[in-house]
Amino acid sequence: MTVPFATSRRSTVGVEWEIMLADGTTGDLVPRAPEVLASLEEKSALERHTITGELLTNTIEVTSGVGDTVAEVVDDIADAIADVRQVTNPLGIELLCAGSHPFAQWYDQQVTDKTRYHKLIERTQWWGRNMMIWGIHVHVGVEDVNKVLPILGALTAYLPHLQALSASSPFWAGERTGYASNRSLVFQQLPTAGLPWPLTDWVQFEAYLDDMVRTGVMADATEVRWDIRPAPRWGTIEVRACDGMSTLPELAAVASLVQVLVEHFSRQLDEDRELRTLQPWFARENKWRSARYGTDARIIVDSDGTQRPVADHLRETLEQLAPIAEELHCAREFAGVGRILDDGASATRQLLVADAADGDLREVVQHLIREFRAGPTLRDHLASLGS
Repeated sequence: MTVPFATSRRSTVGVEWEIMLADGTTGDLVPRAPEVLASLEEKSALERHTITGELLTNTIEVTSGVGDTVAEVVDDIADAIADVRQVTNPLGIELLCAGSHPFAQWYDQQVTDKTRYHKLIERTQWWGRNMMIWGIHVHVGVEDVNKVLPILGALTAYLPHLQALSASSPFWAGERTGYASNRSLVFQQLPTAGLPWPLTDWVQFEAYLDDMVRTGVMADATEVRWDIRPAPRWGTIEVRACDGMSTLPELAAVASLVQVLVEHFSRQLDEDRELRTLQPWFARENKWRSARYGTDARIIVDSDGTQRPVADHLRETLEQLAPIAEELHCAREFAGVGRILDDGASATRQLLVADAADGDLREVVQHLIREFRAGPTLRDHLASLGS
């Protein structure tokens, strides 16, 4: 099977953000995405951003245009949220984002009336119906198809870092799970989801797709649901490992880290350097550790089995790659990774709120609503930091 990889400009960036719709008073999810989207369809037709539905009718997804900088695409996202609020505010619908809703139950949710979603549920049954998960996707342009699989392999070593920074699903269906990112372990139960196979070149990826299509596992490349995957239609590498980010500045921080890492690995390939990868069994263990412990995880950082606290390794990475962030004009967003480490990821904040409220998860939802609504826009956040 021949799979063309679209032409894209190097290290351009795009972002997708999945957002919950909730009742402002009770915090319960509400199945009103079709109503919200109907009001926005005409308005958003001429915008850089898009606003679409998702698997469940309690969710909308906002997507940026293609940008040269993270600030540009996050501005798109902010504009999309502003448009959504013009519809949701009068309806008493609040917006929030995390990897999971703290107390919602799968059997109360409705599936969006699209053939692809009905087919997914029919095939995956209980696990498919339990996909009450929200995430972000970050696309970075790659100018040469021969770079795609090597960069993807090298990025896999940084999945625990990204998963830890974004961890925001410590609760599931009213239960305290003991995991910082329960979402990541739920999502990998779907066929074709989870860690990417350790493929080394595009020919191997095409052979994988051919096998999957011939045996009826999937229809095309869009049904590859790996934590990092090639996106042939867009000419990008797409990182899908992250829980939903609870605030816009945190979204920008993680997007900048992905953009900088991809550019870093691309430069190494330009210098004919072989990119380092981890053994698949180390990658699997790292994913579990970061899902369990978040930013407190101790991960395996090289093929020799060296173990380091993920927070320490992230700080070293920030220092090492800061010059690339400057060149990509995302230095201030990139510095936001350090602030997540200093202040705690969303999972940590949610647990603190729950403890202070004697375990009342409705208070956790209200906390997430407040963070999403009252948190600064990226412009305001960066302005507060100075130049």
